[in-house]
Amino acid sequence: MSDEGGTGRGGELGRLESEVERGLGRLESEVESGIDRAEQEVVDDLGPAWRRLTASEERWPAALGVLVMIVLQFRLPSALTPSGHGVGPWVELVLLGVLVAVNPRRVTRHPRGIRTVSLTLIGIATLINGWSVIALIDQLLNGATKLEDASTLLGVGANIWVTNVIVFALWYWELDRGGPGARAEGEDPEPDFLFPQMATPDLGMSTWEPQFPDYLYVSFTNATAFSPTDTMPLSRWTKMTMMLQSAVSLVTAALVIARAVNILK
Repeated sequence: MSDEGGTGRGGELGRLESEVERGLGRLESEVESGIDRAEQEVVDDLGPAWRRLTASEERWPAALGVLVMIVLQFRLPSALTPSGHGVGPWVELVLLGVLVAVNPRRVTRHPRGIRTVSLTLIGIATLINGWSVIALIDQLLNGATKLEDASTLLGVGANIWVTNVIVFALWYWELDRGGPGARAEGEDPEPDFLFPQMATPDLGMSTWEPQFPDYLYVSFTNATAFSPTDTMPLSRWTKMTMMLQSAVSLVTAALVIARAVNILK
């Protein structure tokens, strides 16, 4: 009898323990859900990430883009660069080293001097690529180009075109709402670009904010479509800059492809 009573009490105790565990599990789930809702309410009250104070973005995507651009400049024929393969790319490399040394991990708000270094780097890259575009067009129109091999000509054209995409991506990234450091501090609530995530924050995009890959995508699609696609320019400088990029991309692609087709014929 005592064994049967003990077995009964043991079974009852086991059932009670199971019910307690299930109750604790439901309570834990409800607490976690409540915390998630509270956090989301706080986020909603603060507004979307691109309009508030957030952690600054990582340095390496933009630095990698600059390194790719410098490598492409070194690979151009010397006749299409303003000073052979001497001054320009090396100066850009030194300026990039300064920026990485100041902020090796994240792009924080720069003093005026450091921001000038960043803008100078992009400006030099713009001048070099602009020179290359003009020199290539001049040679193609005057028939004086030594690039008589179609594959070589297409390679040079692709080099200049990709560099053009990276250069304008850097301009967009550095100038939109005062640059990456100012954007992280949420100082300017008026964007220069209207990204899709800004127009649809109710689709779970409240934690999204633009970073260099987003501007690289904008630059690439503008260079391929010769017009804005899903991201709209709002300020006048963005409209004029995107128009200039589209013109450079269109002229480069049209002339290089036309010349390559003639060579192939």
